[in-house]
Amino acid sequence: MEIKQPYGGVLIKASKLLTILSDYHTDKAGLTLTEIAEKASFTPSTTLKILDTLLLIGYVHKNEELKTYTLGARLARFGNQYLHESELIRIARPYLNQLHQEVDETIHLGLLENNQIVYLDKLEPERQTIVMSSRIGNTRPLYGSAMGKAVLAVMDDKKMTKYIEQVDIKVYTPNTILDKSELLEEIEKVKETALAYDNEELEKDCFCIGMSLPMGNNEYGAFSVSLPKFRATPEEIDRISTLMKETQKNIIKLLQKEGE
Repeated sequence: MEIKQPYGGVLIKASKLLTILSDYHTDKAGLTLTEIAEKASFTPSTTLKILDTLLLIGYVHKNEELKTYTLGARLARFGNQYLHESELIRIARPYLNQLHQEVDETIHLGLLENNQIVYLDKLEPERQTIVMSSRIGNTRPLYGSAMGKAVLAVMDDKKMTKYIEQVDIKVYTPNTILDKSELLEEIEKVKETALAYDNEELEKDCFCIGMSLPMGNNEYGAFSVSLPKFRATPEEIDRISTLMKETQKNIIKLLQKEGE
C-alpha cells in the first residue's frame, strides 16, 4: 500500500515550529528567532515568515521587549493541556477558587494576546441559575471588556493611547462606548481604583468587574467576576470589589515571588 506524504510543506514547517515551542513552553523567556530557526534547521527568513503567520492567528505570542516567542494563548481552543500547565493558571487558580466560594458568580481568568483578552480559565456559579455563555479560548476586545480595560490601565501610556487611537470599535450593545475620549476618561478612572467595569457593553444584561495581573516583561493577565445586571447592586459591587482586591494582591505577590 502506498504511504501518502503529508500535504502542504508550509503546514509541516509550521507544525514543527509549534512542536519546538511546545517542548520549551516551560521556559518563561521563550525562544529567539535564531534559536527557533536553529532547532528547526530552517533559515531565519523562512522561520520569521511562518512565525509572523502564526502570530497573526494567535497561535504564537511574541514578547516585543525580549524579542522571544512562546506558544499563543489561543491554542487554548484545542485542549486543556496547555492551559493547566500555564503559569498564570497554576498560580491564580487557588485564589480564584477561594473568591468563587465567596461570590458564587462566573469568574474568568484571561491573558493579553494580540490586543485582545483570551479566556484561559472559567469558574461557573454552583447555586445560581443564570450563567455566562463564554468559553475557554474565547476572545474579548480590550475596549469593551472589564479585563481589557483593567489591562489598558496598567499598560505603558503610549501603547495604551496608540491602541485606542487605532482600534476599530465594534458595536455589541447600545452600551458599547464608541467615543474614544470617553473611553480614555474611563481608563483614567481605572488607574485610580484598579477596578474596571463592563456595564452591558459587550453583552446585554451582563455586568463585569475586572482587575489586572501584571506579570512582568510587558505580559499582562487579568481576572473578572461577571454577574447578571439585576444582581449588580451598588452594595454587591462593593462587596465583590473588596474581595477581588485581596485576590489580586495574593496572585500578584506569588507571581512576583516566582518571577525572582
